[in-house]
Amino acid sequence: MFRPKPTSRLILLTLTLLLLVNFLTSIKASEPTADENEDGELEELLALDEQVEQEEEQEGSSATVRSSEAEVLTKAQRIVLELNHDNTKRVIEGHEFVLVLGYAPWCSRSAELMPQFAEAATSLKELGSPLLLAKLDAERHPKTASSLEIKGFPTLLLFVNGTSHVYTGGFSAEEIVIWARKKTGEPVIRISSVTEAEEFLKKQHIFVVGLFEKFEGPDYEEFVKAAAVDNAIQFVGVSNIEVAKVLFPTVKPTNLFLGIVKSEPERYTSYEGTFETDKILQFLDYNKLPLVNKLTETNSARVYSSPIKLQVLVFAEAYDFKKLLEPLQDVARQFKSKILFIYIDNTDENLAKPYLTLFGLEESNSTVVTAFDISVNSKYLLESDPTPSNIKEFCSGLLRGTLSSHFKSQPIPDNTNETVQSIVGKTFDDKVLNSHKNVLLEVFTPWCINCETTSKHVEKLAKHFKGLDNLVFARIDASANEHPKLQVNDYPTLLFYTANDKANPIKLSTKSSLKDLGTTINKHLKAKAKDNVAKEKDNVPKDEL
Repeated sequence: MFRPKPTSRLILLTLTLLLLVNFLTSIKASEPTADENEDGELEELLALDEQVEQEEEQEGSSATVRSSEAEVLTKAQRIVLELNHDNTKRVIEGHEFVLVLGYAPWCSRSAELMPQFAEAATSLKELGSPLLLAKLDAERHPKTASSLEIKGFPTLLLFVNGTSHVYTGGFSAEEIVIWARKKTGEPVIRISSVTEAEEFLKKQHIFVVGLFEKFEGPDYEEFVKAAAVDNAIQFVGVSNIEVAKVLFPTVKPTNLFLGIVKSEPERYTSYEGTFETDKILQFLDYNKLPLVNKLTETNSARVYSSPIKLQVLVFAEAYDFKKLLEPLQDVARQFKSKILFIYIDNTDENLAKPYLTLFGLEESNSTVVTAFDISVNSKYLLESDPTPSNIKEFCSGLLRGTLSSHFKSQPIPDNTNETVQSIVGKTFDDKVLNSHKNVLLEVFTPWCINCETTSKHVEKLAKHFKGLDNLVFARIDASANEHPKLQVNDYPTLLFYTANDKANPIKLSTKSSLKDLGTTINKHLKAKAKDNVAKEKDNVPKDEL
């Protein structure tokens, strides 16, 4: 192998060092000086370090929250016993109280209820309740579900010493706990200290507080009876005025008091009546709901069960309603216990669309205010802008009974050169009831299976009788148009309005053949013609004898 001489190695090293110095010098010349970029680089490095630290903290915090939530949920779900074909009978018969949740894995409402049920199980265990909570996958164990009479999902059933009882409570964790405690022997909770009261306030969103000199006597007995009958609200009994003030700050020193507390702007409401079970329950029915109720699948049963017959429904997107909520609460406060105010997100098709369809507004994206009088089955629509002042005036009219009922209608159509006239809600009076002609009206809906055949018959009859000036053929879509004097439940329906008696239309058979329908129409026309002739003769002055 060739080995360079020492002299050659020295020359080679010298040349390499010279080249390296020249390279570094050229780079140095092209870069900013240390004084120019030192501060900038330091700021960039500090900013980058700070950003990384923040991201790490956020990730760590989120991970901690997720881990904590998962841990709580897992722990809660372990408390809920999983039933199957082998253990169901043994569990139900072996415990005094068992609350069973029948569910299906694909059911969305079951999925929503499951964490609430698990949370309720945790709370009940901490409270020392004797109630065991269990769940059954009804799809996996259909025979077991059938034996428990679980038919829909989710289903909650309370078993007391093996006997099944229907669940009648709410579906939040808090509502499940309240219902369960009442049904297992604790309709009223007694609180004796300020500390207990303060801890209780942290956990309850709505409750009834009763102040008594002693937990005995007729008044207290009626209070307990009301607590046992009510399924959704926790009743609290106290005998110390200082404890009562923690729960209901405006309570006055007295030996007897009852009030309801809610976590909303209208937080405290006092009861002014006598202590009778029915009257206490009636007071709760009229005051337990918020000033404005956001309708959901979970609370719909509770809202619909309200005894308040006048209801105002506001449909709006969440962002628009957020701005309207506070002034709407001010309006609702003025009609408290007289009008029930309900908000429905109009992007929720399951809840909003059925209502909006009643007004012909199912495609509306703007804020809509409607009202219902349940006692007379009437509906109303605010046709002006939904400002707080207009809503207040609308509510005043609803309360006084001066609003005009709303009947939906399509736009007025152009019937020029149409053989069969299209009637809408707005034209029903003029074209049918106030018309001097005979009118054959076909009432149909787009989803009606048999309507197409009847429509073809009407078209052919209209062409056949085209030469008659005193007969009009018309049709109306009952799904999109309403009128107080058009009450039809079967489709298709054929109604013959004679010129002289529009109040009593004659119903024709839609099952008749085309020929039979033509014959029937002719018969009614001739009969009315004879009646007209007879009436004219009766009106002719007679010579006196």
